[in-house]
Amino acid sequence: MIAIACDHAAVGLKEEIKTHLAARGISFKDFGADGKTSVDYPDYAYSAARAVAAGECEKGILICGTGIGMSIVANKVKGIRCALCSDTFSARATREHNDANMLALGARVLGAGLALDIVDIFLDTPFSGEERHMRRISKISHIENEE
Repeated sequence: MIAIACDHAAVGLKEEIKTHLAARGISFKDFGADGKTSVDYPDYAYSAARAVAAGECEKGILICGTGIGMSIVANKVKGIRCALCSDTFSARATREHNDANMLALGARVLGAGLALDIVDIFLDTPFSGEERHMRRISKISHIENEE
């Protein structure tokens, strides 16, 4: 199951992504927002990130105007590796190299076509499992545990 959340700036893109996920037969849990009334993105990003960190959802997709705020919030949650991606190369690399478990997108930065391509690559690309990448991810986890 994929966690998905957005703020007021990204409701339209979130709905397009949900339609796309459903067409692919991918289940998701929507953590909001649901309207264009201004909301605070940390509330939605945090709820979705906690669901991924707890194992309730396998991965997550966060969308706000730029994707920056959502990614900052998600990366505050222990166990989350959220990547802000605006291109397909980064989406593939963050899965292969970083085993990122959350994707952040900017609704005011990307068109829907590119955003859906990024989502597909993020969801379909496996972690490489290469020793060097596993070592680096282990170091990230070690840093998390020190704080």
